[in-house]
Amino acid sequence: MEPSPAKGKQQGRLLVSTTLDAKDELEERLERCVAITTSITTGLSEREANDALTAHVCKGPQQHEEVCLGLFTLLLTETTQAQRCYRDLTLVNRDGMNVVLIKINQILMEKFLKLQEVCRTQLVWLVRELVKSSVIGADGVLMTLMKQIAGGDLSNKNLWLAENVLDILVEQREWVLKSGMLVAMSVYTYLRLIVDHGTTNLLPLRQREVDFCVGLLRERFMECFIIGRDLVRLLQNVARIPEMELLWKDLLHNPQSLSPQFTGLLQLLTSRTSRKFLACRLTPDMETKLLFMTSRVRFGQQKRYQDWFQRQYLSTAESQSLRCDLIRYICGVVHPSNEVLSSDILPRWAIIGWLLTTCTSNVAASNAKLALFYDWLFFNPEKDSIMNIEPAILVMHHSMKPHPAITATLLDFMCRIIPHFFPPLEGQVRQGVFNSLNFIMEKRVLAHLAPLFDNPKLDRELRSMLRERFPEFCSSPSPPTEVKMEESVPLEMDNHVLDKEDGCYDNTDATFSDDEEELNSKGKKREFRFHQVKETYVEEPADITPYVDQLDEMLKEKVLQLQKGSDTEAQCEVMQEIVDLILEEDFDSEQMSALASCLAELFKGHFRGDVLPEEITEESLEESVCKPVCLIFRNLCQMQEENSGFSVLLDMLAELYQKQPKIGYHLLYYLKASKAAAGKMSLYESFAQATALGDLHTCLMMDMKACQEDDVRLLCYLTPSIYSEFPDETLRSGELLNMIVAVIDSTQLQELMCHVMMGNLVMFRKDSVLNILIQSLDWETFEQYSTWQLFLAHSIPLETIIPILQHLKYKGEHNTLHTVIMQDTPTEEMVKMVLSRPCHTEDQFTTSILRHWAAKHDDLLGEHIKALLIKNNNMPRKRQSLRSSSSKLAQLTLEQMLEHLDSLRLSLSNTKNNFFAQTPILQALQHVQASCDEAHKMRFSDLFSLAEEYEDSSKPPKSRRKAPASSPRSRKGAAPPANNEEDSGSSSASVSSCAAIGLFRLRGRGLQT
Repeated sequence: MEPSPAKGKQQGRLLVSTTLDAKDELEERLERCVAITTSITTGLSEREANDALTAHVCKGPQQHEEVCLGLFTLLLTETTQAQRCYRDLTLVNRDGMNVVLIKINQILMEKFLKLQEVCRTQLVWLVRELVKSSVIGADGVLMTLMKQIAGGDLSNKNLWLAENVLDILVEQREWVLKSGMLVAMSVYTYLRLIVDHGTTNLLPLRQREVDFCVGLLRERFMECFIIGRDLVRLLQNVARIPEMELLWKDLLHNPQSLSPQFTGLLQLLTSRTSRKFLACRLTPDMETKLLFMTSRVRFGQQKRYQDWFQRQYLSTAESQSLRCDLIRYICGVVHPSNEVLSSDILPRWAIIGWLLTTCTSNVAASNAKLALFYDWLFFNPEKDSIMNIEPAILVMHHSMKPHPAITATLLDFMCRIIPHFFPPLEGQVRQGVFNSLNFIMEKRVLAHLAPLFDNPKLDRELRSMLRERFPEFCSSPSPPTEVKMEESVPLEMDNHVLDKEDGCYDNTDATFSDDEEELNSKGKKREFRFHQVKETYVEEPADITPYVDQLDEMLKEKVLQLQKGSDTEAQCEVMQEIVDLILEEDFDSEQMSALASCLAELFKGHFRGDVLPEEITEESLEESVCKPVCLIFRNLCQMQEENSGFSVLLDMLAELYQKQPKIGYHLLYYLKASKAAAGKMSLYESFAQATALGDLHTCLMMDMKACQEDDVRLLCYLTPSIYSEFPDETLRSGELLNMIVAVIDSTQLQELMCHVMMGNLVMFRKDSVLNILIQSLDWETFEQYSTWQLFLAHSIPLETIIPILQHLKYKGEHNTLHTVIMQDTPTEEMVKMVLSRPCHTEDQFTTSILRHWAAKHDDLLGEHIKALLIKNNNMPRKRQSLRSSSSKLAQLTLEQMLEHLDSLRLSLSNTKNNFFAQTPILQALQHVQASCDEAHKMRFSDLFSLAEEYEDSSKPPKSRRKAPASSPRSRKGAAPPANNEEDSGSSSASVSSCAAIGLFRLRGRGLQT
């Protein structure tokens, strides 16, 4: 978890943030609610305060929410008021704490790692109180809190959280037993954590966890049974603990003692584990990063993402146990659509190969291999998914050429696990592995297994064992043919296999960057072949056979009818009937995954090509949203959120999103383009929370990224709505802005600027614009240019972004910013920021701006410089250079000011500009000279001599101390003529550069007018 707040951190009431971070929108809103609540109760007794709050919440939903969130925030930030705030909260809330529960879930999913220490402690305390009060929905909050307990993490904060959540579960045992899902989730979580808590100092905690799990397993075994086969895997890892050993004996030899409905171990092993349990052992941050890698990162470009993940979560010895959780999650939860499988997105097998090859513990490596093959052991084609077993075979297939040892190790494990997993069930395990291999060939994941099982790169003993175990899949001992025969296989999954370069899970593509020409040629070939396959595959009918048999008869009939229909109108009618079936009360939600797979396969043609009509009219927009898949969107728009069917249909859409990620931006398009969806853009937020991501910001960014990659026109069309409807998600960082400016052309840039100037689009606001512009300094040149043009279209005072000067590198390109600053009248703060830049001989940025101001606003600039010089001169003198503290904003030293003024003096020395003849400047130089040390007097003697000459001209002749020959004028006259050439050269270059941009800006202003 995050370290304790360090010096230099900006300490908010709720979240830890740095001085560069923009104010968090959530924190800002909660603080406003605190201010409202405090203003109502200030100066009142407890009874009067309660009456005032009650009266306020009765005014309407907004006032109710403000008071509830205000009390909630005070509870988190003010420990002394926590009890009173919670009491007031229970008295004044009118929705069963729903507003507070939603906000707790949001903080747990999005902000938990950023919470202040006190707030984190208070949040756990609040969850405890909610459980004590048996608040409806508290079980969901507790499960979300449990998700934040990271596996493989022995940090004090993680152990503290694990212990406190366990305290709540043990203290409120009777309440826990009322929720079957909470019982199962708690057992799954703590069985997994027991493995990590084996060191001597953690034995007391481990014993409490063991007692808790054994108690629930014995008392409520059938509630725990819903975990499925992974319950056995977790129990195997802790089987040597005495209490667990006794439980194992009953599990194997006396299953009826646990539950009359439990027939034995085989019943549990043949039950597939729900993705909810596999996902619960990854923190929200881990889950988001993994989903990003498997849906957005291109193959061959994964190294930096893997390195980050390695540093963050897999760098310690104890973190090796996390690899099992990650592999089970990838196999059981991350099921990409066929379109993703056939694209150049990082495949699942590559991530799993990376997790296996970077494992540093033999025990963890063995457990990781079991996690990979676990669904193979009792695989049933009628119940289980091909996606659960696909990664293992592909890791072996792709490792054969670059890493034959990996393939050999996995094949050896596959052979030996059959007799050794559980000898009494050896026959069932053998059948499960056989079913897996047979299903892999049937679905054409690999066309043939012989090139894998009978490959000469494997040693003779292993090949012999494979022939003995799996004679059906092995050829004769003759040399195997090349696996290139798979190229003839038409299924997209096979093309996906072929498109990936062998062995790239260890980043070989990413590291061979010196051979750029070879990489480019490979990339072109891969892209060409992919397009050929894609075009061929479009003409083939969708294959929904693996999924349609899992549906009930009525739903199956409708899906098949949908498959046969070719007319869009007829398909829409059938789709409406399917939606009606989903909304029926007796709809079996277990069918959702299979139905979503069918729909994703049937509608994949709808997600190809351009979405936005070439000519945008009301008619063309309405026509573009008349697709069968839009029927789900339309029904959601017509329903109220309180309707029970709303959440069911939303879950269906979330399931479809897992299979087809493009559904996200298609939903955004529908909400903007369709008349039926007018004013319903908030539906997207509900959708985002229903997805596996559960986070609006992450979901929105991923969908807009997908839109950027597929259709730039659509991205520009959606931009105004996205910024106006989701300001908290779009304006707080530069993520979306960077996506936009990275792909737009000059015409699209002009259109966006027009939207801004007409008031239809706001892309910057004062509290976050500086942070975004600082981020943009690392972007490409045209991206920076577009960003500044969009900024200029807003009416934001220049003073707001002047601190950006501290972050500019002297060799960077800042022409637009340069022009913007010069167009404005200088204020003291602007002058201060310009002078705060480090002084470098090659950096003419500050000097050119000062020179421009000296020509246009000499009096004003003189007064500002005088004020700054005198102010800095009167401060306690610490001889520090800005170079040693350049990270501090607005760090201005006297030495630095003198350096810039001396550069300006040299720049103006051969011109007719009389800036340094102004009385304010000369007075300020006199003031500084009188108090500075000898070193500074020597270094800036030419600058100070200007003040001496001013003094000589205003006093009696006796005060003259310098001979004319050594006067400043003579010294300036002795300066080499190169200065003049340099000045004129740099000046003309600066003028020409600025003139070009200034001309563009003037044209822009003309357009605005």
